Amino acid sequence: MWNRWQRLFRNDIKVLTSTVRYRLLVLMLLPVLVTLASLVFITIYWNVTYTSTQLFMKVRSDLAVAQGVVDAQSRSQVSSLAGLQYGWEFNRLVQTLTRSDRAMDRLLEQSRERLGLTFLRLLSIEAVQQDAMLRPLIPSDGEPGRSSLQVLSRAQMLRISPVLARDASMALEPTPMAQVPLKGFEQRGMVLRSLVAVHDQQGRHIGFLDGGLLLNHDTELVDQIRSLTYAEGTLPPRARGTVTLFLDNVRISTNVPSQDEYGRAVGTLVSEQVRLKVLEAGQMWVDRAFVYNDWYISAYAPLEDIQGNRIGMIYTGFTEAPFVYNYLLNIFELGTILLLVLLGSGLAVYFGARGLLRPIDRIHSVVREVQEGKDRRIGDLGLDPANELAQLSRQFDRMLDQLQERNRQIQLANEQLEQKVEQRTAILKERTLQLKRNITLLEETRQQLVTNEKLVALGEMTAGIAHEINNPTAVILGNIELIQMELGEDAAKVDEEIELIFQQVQRIKGIIQSLLQYARPGDLAMPLERQAINPIIEEMLVLVRHSLRKQQVEVILDLNADQQVEVNRQQLLQVLINLVVNAAHALDGKGEVRVSSGNWLDGEQVKGVWISVQDDGAGIPEELQSRIFDPFFTTRKQGTGLGLSLSYGIIRRFGGVMEVESTPGVGSTFRVCLPLHCPVLNGNEGTPITLQQRLPSGDNDRG
Repeated sequence: MWNRWQRLFRNDIKVLTSTVRYRLLVLMLLPVLVTLASLVFITIYWNVTYTSTQLFMKVRSDLAVAQGVVDAQSRSQVSSLAGLQYGWEFNRLVQTLTRSDRAMDRLLEQSRERLGLTFLRLLSIEAVQQDAMLRPLIPSDGEPGRSSLQVLSRAQMLRISPVLARDASMALEPTPMAQVPLKGFEQRGMVLRSLVAVHDQQGRHIGFLDGGLLLNHDTELVDQIRSLTYAEGTLPPRARGTVTLFLDNVRISTNVPSQDEYGRAVGTLVSEQVRLKVLEAGQMWVDRAFVYNDWYISAYAPLEDIQGNRIGMIYTGFTEAPFVYNYLLNIFELGTILLLVLLGSGLAVYFGARGLLRPIDRIHSVVREVQEGKDRRIGDLGLDPANELAQLSRQFDRMLDQLQERNRQIQLANEQLEQKVEQRTAILKERTLQLKRNITLLEETRQQLVTNEKLVALGEMTAGIAHEINNPTAVILGNIELIQMELGEDAAKVDEEIELIFQQVQRIKGIIQSLLQYARPGDLAMPLERQAINPIIEEMLVLVRHSLRKQQVEVILDLNADQQVEVNRQQLLQVLINLVVNAAHALDGKGEVRVSSGNWLDGEQVKGVWISVQDDGAGIPEELQSRIFDPFFTTRKQGTGLGLSLSYGIIRRFGGVMEVESTPGVGSTFRVCLPLHCPVLNGNEGTPITLQQRLPSGDNDRG
């Protein structure tokens, strides 16, 4: 998010500084903007500082008033009890009656109700001295009495009055941001207790008056303090002033409203942050604080008993939200005034600068239209000829005229250059095509030379091999026949071995025959005749059917060729048999070999026929496909590597092409394309066959 705002700010700054118009406006408005912004900042800073200081000063003074009211209540309580003993009825009962007399009890009860106390007793000197809570309150000589805040346990309050213990009890309520209460009820009570010495008419000390006010659930004292500190008109509308007395961290007397807005938050706890500072550290808190369910500007002070022990807190404060609302309202009003002043200043500056901005707009619009390719000029701006903008416009128009002339010259030169490039490109394409044809012819010639060299070397070697091997094989055959004759009937025991020798010798003769046939291509010059292809394929199927049936290989025919071509029937049968047998071996078991034929078309013109032999065998690896027509190359353990080479040579003698497409794991397809007229018969022997002549057209049915 920060990066996005930073990017938008940079774009705005770029727009404001990218044009002369905006830059002039910014420079004119910048002093006004800086002055007003400084004024707003100073005003806001002063408002925040002064307002916060004043609020904290007020809440501190409110706390001092509350503390004064508590002290005044304590002194008033001592004075009231001291004045009670000077009454005629009280003195009469003291002198004439015992302290247990019911008349004294009725007098004390009437006096308690009149003085607004929670309890009032007449105690002996011995009883006071034996009570640990009363001993610190015993007044010294010359003092009418002493008063202090005290925290009484439930047992101590029961000894005074059962009603006192009942009224002090309150349920504790979990409070946000406060410590979790460790108990469900607060059974202790905080009392404002006074002890006044009682003397008879002779001035003898005869006992003490013990009176006190229970502050638990008391509303009169906190409401009195609130009426003094937060009278009507001292706080803004919707602000609420509150006063609270705490026993430890528990609100025992408060006018802080509860959740239902009609009750009081008695039994709730002070926030942990305030408790640590006021109760634990014994310091005063004057700051904002979370009070029950809202934020208040607050002041807290610890409450101590007569022995200096911290037993609770006293609090005054008022809600923060109305002051924040007024503060934000002031900022909004100030910001609105600033925007209005800026708007007025901007309009004044803009209308004042129109005489300067209008020529700049004209220049800018012409520049933009020229960038779009339009032929425009600034012309007369209606300014004094000595004006800088008028001089700039004239210079710019002259520059546009010069630029237009140079563009015209560049366009003319560009057109001439394009013509030369097209001519050179056409020549280069023609020469590239011619170079490709020459490279193709050179490659085919090289392949033919390599083959001829192999044939020459093979011819020389075969002549020697045939001479040297034929004689030993004839001797072997003769000796084997002699052995059979000599052995007679005993020859049956080695018939299998003798038959194996005959087979291997015949194999040797077959290999020698293949070598002689490949090495002496002149022997392949059998007569060529025009004949149909499909009957030859069907005859081939009859010749290989027996051997393929042993392998459980089925040959499927799809014959669609209806043209006659110039071939030798026996040699073409040899080629087809070799291709089908190789396809059956590639299946390595049960499978299908598909043999198809069709017319070789070049557009709508018939060029010849094509034959396809397809299998679903293991396929030929891509790196070996370029070598399968080389002599003596084979992947079979018992092959000689001359079958495909010899077939390839026969098809080339017919003027055709043999090609292979193979995918490992999918199968192989061998295609033979034969022209209608053999180049040998038509005086074109040795003419290279181009790539377009080799491949059937896309319109062919390849099967």
